[in-house]
Amino acid sequence: MSAESSERAQHAGTGAGHAAASYRTAGVDIEAGDRAVELMKEWVKKTQRPEVAGLGGLGGFAGLFDASALKRYERPLLASATDGVGTKVDVARQLGVYDTIGHDLVAMVMDDIVVCGAEPLFMTDYICVGKVHPERVAGIVKGIAEGCVLAGTALVGGETAEHPGLLGPDDFDVAGAGTGVVEADRLLGPDRIRKGDAVIAMASSGLHSNGYSLVRHVLFDLAKMSLEQQVEEFGRTLGEELLEPTKIYSLDCLALTRTTEVHAFSHITGGGLANNLARVVPDTLHAVVDRSTWTPGPVFELVGRAGRVEQLELEKTLNMGVGMMAVVPQESVDVALTTLADRGVDAWVAGSIVERTGAEHTGAELTGTYAS
Repeated sequence: MSAESSERAQHAGTGAGHAAASYRTAGVDIEAGDRAVELMKEWVKKTQRPEVAGLGGLGGFAGLFDASALKRYERPLLASATDGVGTKVDVARQLGVYDTIGHDLVAMVMDDIVVCGAEPLFMTDYICVGKVHPERVAGIVKGIAEGCVLAGTALVGGETAEHPGLLGPDDFDVAGAGTGVVEADRLLGPDRIRKGDAVIAMASSGLHSNGYSLVRHVLFDLAKMSLEQQVEEFGRTLGEELLEPTKIYSLDCLALTRTTEVHAFSHITGGGLANNLARVVPDTLHAVVDRSTWTPGPVFELVGRAGRVEQLELEKTLNMGVGMMAVVPQESVDVALTTLADRGVDAWVAGSIVERTGAEHTGAELTGTYAS
């Protein structure tokens, strides 16, 4: 054998003594993925709307939606949003509770869509894992499906990706994207807001799904608290409080648009109440919200106290007890509050829209002191 042919033989035999490589030995288990799909099918089916019924099942390459349903609109505008759950997923991972963060995902996506007055239509999800545990993935999808039912939207598809070597065997993340529709002449936003409008606050269910990097740093790193620790103010463990699902307001907001005049909504997520409300206020006007109209839940006080976090820092990071806001004409206030109360939503008038003097740096501000 020549030197050249001998070298080729040595290269060809590099894998000698090792088992043949496969996708499974590389860390990807296709069979486990198929098992996860089977487990999640029953939950996805519960989210079907008439526009998706009979148009193929879970496992296709694309989710289908019958767009002929939009013919009833004069000028339909499609609204789209995408989001994730953030570092709240690490709390779920540590506790081994996987279905609640699905509610969070739907809320983060669909409550952004409803802000412009759009009806949620359909959603897709993306679940990235270090290793597919079928029951765990199915639990996540179960929560997403339950959230979709609460939002009135269909879950038409998704993707589960296994990333061995990039994520640990128990690590995962979730993201989603959704689509809604609104009639062009019913589009909500800054153009509709007028001086004298009332700002209605809708209570959050807790931290929702923002600010968990700060919350985890304060409660775990600084205060050395554990997820299993009972917290008297909560009446439950810290972990149960932190995993409280984000409230889904989509159908509540749509009910408001049907029962009375609404000028705008604001979903209170990352950036806090003032920054998110400012996003829907026109440049010539200013929103003033009175802190004395509500008392933030004990979890907000705990984070502030345990981390010695300044109030303004808390307010630009956390929702402080308000998850959604509606801007309505004064004459719509009573009907709006009655509608929300009938739907079990805790709501109150928290502020108003005034003329902007030029001294304000943003379109919204908080005044006063929180009620005790």
